[in-house]
Amino acid sequence: MEASAPPPFGLSRRERIMDELRRTGSVRVADLAKELGVAELTIRRDIGALADRGLLTRVHGGATLRSRLDTSVPHGVPTSGPPRFRVGMVVPSLGYYWPPIIIGARAAATDAGVQLVLRGASYSPADQRRQISSLAESGTLHGLIVATETQGPEGSALLQWLDALPIPVVLAERRVPSALAVTRLEWVTTDHVFGGSLAAHHLAALGHRRVGLLASPGSPTSWQLRRGWARAVAELGLTATFDLDTTLDSLDGGERERTIADLLRTVRDTGTTAMLIHNDPQAVLLQQYARDHGWSIPDDLAIVAYDDEVAESAEPPITALRPPKQQVGRLAVETMVARLSDGERRPVQRVQLLPELQTRGSTARTAV
Repeated sequence: MEASAPPPFGLSRRERIMDELRRTGSVRVADLAKELGVAELTIRRDIGALADRGLLTRVHGGATLRSRLDTSVPHGVPTSGPPRFRVGMVVPSLGYYWPPIIIGARAAATDAGVQLVLRGASYSPADQRRQISSLAESGTLHGLIVATETQGPEGSALLQWLDALPIPVVLAERRVPSALAVTRLEWVTTDHVFGGSLAAHHLAALGHRRVGLLASPGSPTSWQLRRGWARAVAELGLTATFDLDTTLDSLDGGERERTIADLLRTVRDTGTTAMLIHNDPQAVLLQQYARDHGWSIPDDLAIVAYDDEVAESAEPPITALRPPKQQVGRLAVETMVARLSDGERRPVQRVQLLPELQTRGSTARTAV
């Protein structure tokens, strides 16, 4: 039996920490300690030493790449000059889904000498426009990175307004409907249509033939997932037993239990053996209710979640599609910097990134 490799020495360990920071924009003490085979206290000391050199910013439970606005570096550590550009960023939530995108954007901004000015809005088009207007009218920004409503009359009006602003705009995790002819807006988004297709292919490969979809109503992601899912289900010769919209996590306890009970009754009555559920909280709530009421996961029902925010912590861990959130944030900033650096001669850039399938215990190969 081979002996395990010894933990890396301090210098190489700190280089590993910085490599991971440059790659992802943030690190967690617990993850690094496990990966490097050392105590969490050792990692905290390493992070402290790197912070004292002005190379990173300590945060609760870990670290991020150092922000140019970080004033915690001790006296005597050299700091860089003023930022090249000042860019506003408006996202619909500072909680679920968006923090990794913000971390990625911040890391890229730090690398590029960009000051990032963040604002949280909501999913209301009126609130989004108000927050964007407040930044745009300040006259101090070179560009905007935003995640706005894109569907319906309100979404169309908002996108046309953004396209006409005198400063460049990059959409993050949003894209303009093809029917709307806007020519200046750029975007970086996950290909959620492909994500829906990938989920269907995964379940088909495991032998499932009767599958259902549960989506979040009004979500900018759900309609794209549904498009890819429906197309793949038809092409693979699967039977789509149901396609429903609900928001389980917003219901009170009694109504939530009744809704889930009705849904599981539909699953059983239609012979459904697998589901794609958007988003993670909905998948976790449905799975835990099913297990509490005698269902075996994945034997009675296989579940694939979409977003991969909390799916791994469920029991059993839920197979999930993971959008590359930090890369979306990074590329949005890089796209903006390229636009500001190159000006009008640069072709409009619209980028799609693929989600990754994280296979876990909520799906398993079935007998065909």
